[in-house]
Amino acid sequence: MGIESTLSKVPRHLAIIMDGVEQWARQRGLPRLEGYRAGNLWPIIEGCMEHGVEVLTLYAFSTETGWPQEEIDSLVALLGELIGGEVLKLYRDEVQLRYIGRLEGLPESLVRKIQEATELTKGNEGLILNIAFNYGGRTEIVDAVRRMIEDGIDPASLDEGLFSRYLCTAGLPDPDLIVRTAGEMRFSDFLIWQGAYAEYYYTPTCWPDFDKEELYRALLAYSKRERRFGKLTKTLSEKYESKHKQQEYTTPPADGESFRSEF
Repeated sequence: MGIESTLSKVPRHLAIIMDGVEQWARQRGLPRLEGYRAGNLWPIIEGCMEHGVEVLTLYAFSTETGWPQEEIDSLVALLGELIGGEVLKLYRDEVQLRYIGRLEGLPESLVRKIQEATELTKGNEGLILNIAFNYGGRTEIVDAVRRMIEDGIDPASLDEGLFSRYLCTAGLPDPDLIVRTAGEMRFSDFLIWQGAYAEYYYTPTCWPDFDKEELYRALLAYSKRERRFGKLTKTLSEKYESKHKQQEYTTPPADGESFRSEF
């Protein structure tokens, strides 16, 4: 998939919280919606394909936003324009489009466009593009529990693997890297189950200015990290064992000193 990457490793699944559209628009004296219009997805899609990223999930709109209904309606209309205008290019470039979020409450015209686009591209074998719209992580978990109850799942058989099959990302790898633009350092109810062991990367760049170069910086930072999934690296383990042995024959650590200080 894509050209050979020069990075030592890349995330199989990259997720991006597209933040800063309001800030970007305000700095230019523009309506908030223009910040969304200014964001260009294709450089990011192309960059992911070039570096071998398999899944790209974009957090476009949260169920928890307090926006006026008029602005929400305009954003919904913009998503419809985007899907309608780009679906053939997605199809030609072998991008498989998936929708993550609730369809309830969306206009029938938009639901129809989403269904047609996902059906058209479902056989594509390139990048999987998830659009998280009208989405919330807690809502996703509640919906998953409801579906399990409806299916009569035996609580004794429930484990993490079974639960994951009821989430919107069923069948996909969990995100390895979650990027948030505009300098904010919050999870914002995004993939809170799937992102349990994800690496996080924050950039002050607002989403409309997030381009291939910014994407590469994020991927480069990821490639330099050693993922531990809650476990110790060999170096830290050896360091702990050495310190522990030394403390057996010396005085106890001073107040406030602990193994955690080694991280």
